[in-house]
Amino acid sequence: MKNLFSLLFLLFFCYLSAQTKKAETVYFGFDKSKLDKHQIQIIVNFIKTVDTTNVESIQIYGYCDDRGDNDYNYKLSNNRVKTVQDILTSNGFNKNKIVIIEGKGRVILTNDAFKNLNETRSKNRRVDLLIVKKNSFGKGIYNSFQDNHKVGDRVYLETILFPLGSSKLTEQSKMELDKILIILQKQKNIQFEIKGHVCCTPSYYDDAIDKDTHERKLSLNRAKNVYKYLISKGINSLRMKYIGCGNKFPTGLGEALDRRVEFLIVKI
Repeated sequence: MKNLFSLLFLLFFCYLSAQTKKAETVYFGFDKSKLDKHQIQIIVNFIKTVDTTNVESIQIYGYCDDRGDNDYNYKLSNNRVKTVQDILTSNGFNKNKIVIIEGKGRVILTNDAFKNLNETRSKNRRVDLLIVKKNSFGKGIYNSFQDNHKVGDRVYLETILFPLGSSKLTEQSKMELDKILIILQKQKNIQFEIKGHVCCTPSYYDDAIDKDTHERKLSLNRAKNVYKYLISKGINSLRMKYIGCGNKFPTGLGEALDRRVEFLIVKI
């Protein structure tokens, strides 16, 4: 029984990680924003092999090594991202599937990186391509924000999850919200509800206890914390509101996925 539980646990997390995964990485020379022929061919091969019918979107993130100042490296990392985007589209990749392009600037070295400094720096001068796979939840339900949403669409992000009994955002959830921010800043017409959910609570309770505040407002507090985080990053509060849904809408995919927040598009 214990082995069976371990297997199910492993399969569950494989399912989560399979929704968004790094598909390819290309590397740049020092202080360069253009790729050599070998790295260009890696992108061309990626286009030839990726099954676009199963791809919801592509996210492109650029990085630099630790040398130079922040402003210069942000510009350089964005130029690297632009280079990869141009290669993708010029070789026939659907530009509408590229939903995030962002330069992250320089990668700060950790203490253990100094053992292989040149190798570490060469690996940090890169662009990562991430694939978001199409969801299988049904019509009007998505696992990433789209360019052509309709009122009533729900965006259900498996990576915005919470520890059991807690409304605190995890670092992984904040990283996912940072990706959403880029899209929301581009699509300023979208208005939405942030809906918090809980698991493992008897049906006669409207909500669960939040161990961080000791209130029976766990789903509400989860939605509220996402709301507050988005406001702190510059999203206008008039575009959104938050509500707690308790345990009324389980996913049927396990307790972890029921400890979630989702977005309901209410106006475009």
